[in-house]
Amino acid sequence: MDSTEGTTTTEAPAEGTTQDAPAPEGEGRRRRRLLRRTALAVVLVLLVPLLSVLTALRINYTGDPADGTRTRDRDALWLGHAWVDGRKKDADVTALARRLRDTGIRDLYVHSGPLEHDGTLPKSVYPRARWFIDAVHEKLPGVRVQAFLGDVLATEGPDGMRLDDPGTRAAVVRSARQVLDTGYEGVHLDLEPMPSGNRDFLTLLDSLRRETRSRGAQLSVAAHQIDPLPNLHTVFGLFTDHPKWWSQEFFGQVARRVDQIAVMSYDTAQPLEGTYGGYVAQQTSLALEVTPPSTDLLMGLPFYYESNFDHWGHAETVPAAVRGVRLGLSRTDADRARFGVALYIDFAATEADWRAYKEDWVR
Repeated sequence: MDSTEGTTTTEAPAEGTTQDAPAPEGEGRRRRRLLRRTALAVVLVLLVPLLSVLTALRINYTGDPADGTRTRDRDALWLGHAWVDGRKKDADVTALARRLRDTGIRDLYVHSGPLEHDGTLPKSVYPRARWFIDAVHEKLPGVRVQAFLGDVLATEGPDGMRLDDPGTRAAVVRSARQVLDTGYEGVHLDLEPMPSGNRDFLTLLDSLRRETRSRGAQLSVAAHQIDPLPNLHTVFGLFTDHPKWWSQEFFGQVARRVDQIAVMSYDTAQPLEGTYGGYVAQQTSLALEVTPPSTDLLMGLPFYYESNFDHWGHAETVPAAVRGVRLGLSRTDADRARFGVALYIDFAATEADWRAYKEDWVR
């Protein structure tokens, strides 16, 4: 019988070759445990603050709005370009008047641009403006029509308007004068993305305000949201060129230079109705704290539905936004007169959006 029978032998490596020693089994298990723990720690570092913020927003959505926190008849509606380029007819204005009758809407921001990057505005882009203004005055007495003008700023790339150019700012003022000559009763400016603290924007607003005041017209702006956490716009700017938020201080500086400021309180990336409504309540309070009593403060309502990273349609609803607005108003300045909501936008609105606005805010 062979003496090696029943045993295991290992063949020696050939001369001139090497063989790595296998890692001990215990060391492999320790490495796997370390990786799992590291991954868990990373998840917790990211998840715990997020859950804390969402919980705080959901709590902010609780409670009952104060009695009387409803329309002050200073609401506004953003309208698409079709109203001034020839696509809309008399029957459309009649239907719009029927829709807006017995609501709180006093201002219409009708898209009449966009501005060219140099600040100029071709008259050819709003050929039916005079017709629309006259039709609104006939069918909706007391409702003002403002020219909604905007452009992309060159803050994220080489293309766009450059407000640091005095010639461009002067051209924007001339464009404002041009639309007021047409018969518009105000200028509604939407320049994005606008960095917080932009002094050139404040200079432009000062010039525009002198022009509109001399004509007895309104100056209004579409405003970014306010930092929900201190200096969040600064932190966010470290990772992206897109200025999502304004500091509360800068928001106040803008609000003091205009007749109306409309917060674009949508596209918040909130995942739930409760957290979105709590976010709107917070934004309402932050805006009220720094908007002077002489300026109309309007909170935007999402009259459109889509789902992407910025806007979850199941979360950013009109009922949630209106409840958030009423809660913020109740907690901060329930009796404020110059306050309202702004509906974005007419061509994407559903019957459910209109019903929620009328039942939750107007009645």
